[in-house]
Formats: sequence, C-alpha cells, structure tokens
Amino acid sequence: MTHTAQKPRHKGRRFDPSPGKIRYSRRWIGATVAGGVLTTAALATGRLKTTALLGSIGATSLAYATLYEPRSPRLERITLNLPRLPLALDGLRIGQISDMHLGLRYTTENSRWAVHQMAAEEPDMLVFTGDFVSYEHAIAELPFVLEGLPRAPLGRFAVPGNHDYWEGVPEIKQTLTDLDIEMLINEHRPVTIGKETLVVAGLDDMWDGVPDIEVTLQHAPPQSVRLLLAHCPDALDYIIRGQRIDVQLSGHTHGGHMRLPGLGSFCLPRFGWHYASGHFHVNETQLYVSRGLGGLPLRLGCPPEATIFTLQRGSA
Repeated sequence: MTHTAQKPRHKGRRFDPSPGKIRYSRRWIGATVAGGVLTTAALATGRLKTTALLGSIGATSLAYATLYEPRSPRLERITLNLPRLPLALDGLRIGQISDMHLGLRYTTENSRWAVHQMAAEEPDMLVFTGDFVSYEHAIAELPFVLEGLPRAPLGRFAVPGNHDYWEGVPEIKQTLTDLDIEMLINEHRPVTIGKETLVVAGLDDMWDGVPDIEVTLQHAPPQSVRLLLAHCPDALDYIIRGQRIDVQLSGHTHGGHMRLPGLGSFCLPRFGWHYASGHFHVNETQLYVSRGLGGLPLRLGCPPEATIFTLQRGSA
C-alpha cells in the first residue's frame, strides 16, 4: 500500500506546555486557587491545626501523584460489542500498548511491565499507538524494553506519535521492523481469519505527520471490519470524514495526567481535546483512548495502562 511522505524530524521540539498546545482545566485551576486561599486564610487566622491538615493533604497528594501512581500501571480489559462482526472474528483478542515515552522517569519499568502482561495474555494481535520515546537516545532502548513480546499470530502493528516525529520516525520504524512490528503510516493490512478479513489501518500522526484516511483505506475490502490505529483520538472528528471505521484505538492524551470526579482531566494536548480517555461510541465507531504508560511522571486518578480488547459479536 502506498502512503504519503513523512515530514522531516523536528530537531529540539519536545514538550510544549503553552496554552495553544495544551488545554488546562479551569476547574482544576479554580480548585487549586481555592485550596491556596483556604490555607492562607487558616494560617492568617491562627488556625494551625486546619493549616497543618490542609498542608498534609496537599503534600500527601503530591507524593502520591509523583511517586506512586505514575509507577503503578493497570491492565484494563475491554469488550467491544460489534454488530457487524463475523462469527470467525468473534472472541478475537487485541493487546494495546500506547505512549511508552521512553527516556522519562518510570517509563522503562512500566513498558517492561506491559510486555510481561502481553506475554501472559497472548492476544491474537498486538498494536502500538505511538509515542514510543520522548528522547532520541531512548530509541536504542526499544529492543531491550520490547524483548519478550508474544508473537501474536495475527500480527504486530504500530503507528507513530508526535514525539516519534520529533525524535526520529525513520529510526524508530527500522527498529520496530527489526523486532517484527510493522509501522503503518497511511496504509492498511488485510488480516484473514478463516474466510473473513479484518482490515488493520494505520493513520499518520495529526500533530506532525500528514494523515490521509482516503490513502490509508485505498483498496480496502469495503465490507470488512475496519480497525483504525490513530495516535490522536480527535482524528475521529477531523480526519475520518465519514469513512466507515468500526473501531479506533488511540492514545496521546495520557488521560489528562490528573483526573478526579467533578474536576475532569487536568490538561489535554492538542488533537486530544474531545476524547480524554476510555471507551466512546461515536455514530458507528467505537473509540478507545488509552491512558498510556508514560509521559510526565504525574498521575492522579489516572494510572498508566495497557489494554486487552475482546471483539464480540452483538449490539454495541
């Protein structure tokens, strides 16, 4: 399958926290300001026990969010009920690993944990939804980190993320190829199960790639179930443009890093503003957005994850 040309590496472009690239929650900002005001007021009025309590809550939360939760990944199990799923694909299992971000704190350990989970689960297919590294030097870690992955009889597929473009998609793609993981950039692969075909499509990154859904699905069997890998979840709104997609698997957002009831996600990156994390039904498409394994070592109510999907024939 043909695909559009890759953009060159963006030297020196890494995390940009500016409001144009990251959207911060006003609720979180308001709650933080309110907490600061309460603490200041308690201190000013001599309520030392209240001040100590508020300070203790803040310190404990900070320690938990920086030292515990970022290194405590979870294996999520998701069943996707698909009305159009042929019987031959009923029960098919897919493992997803996303946003490893090698080079940052805890990411090697979390990624090795995910590999061990996949080896124990032995899914039929493995998919990687981008942002393998946060720093160019970490590309060399990939063979060690991914050592022990199960073979996955229906294939191992990947798409690039924005950080991969910043640090070197050609080098990452070659490394993955050597590990028998195929990176799909605006292209698809038909996977045959019995007499049925599952189309596995990989869309280029929205941030620094050249995503083209028409090229991606060119000559794809029209009646087959379609699984789309797209690093940025908002591709469903901006890029798909009416193309029939049964399942889209994405990452990119890290769930907002911190997420609590009533406050929502603390911060979300560009092209991840519409779907923060979890399972969504959008018209005929089921979208799942992984919280990913890495990113900045800050997590609260939003633990890192690896995911096992089971496709099941039935109403969504």
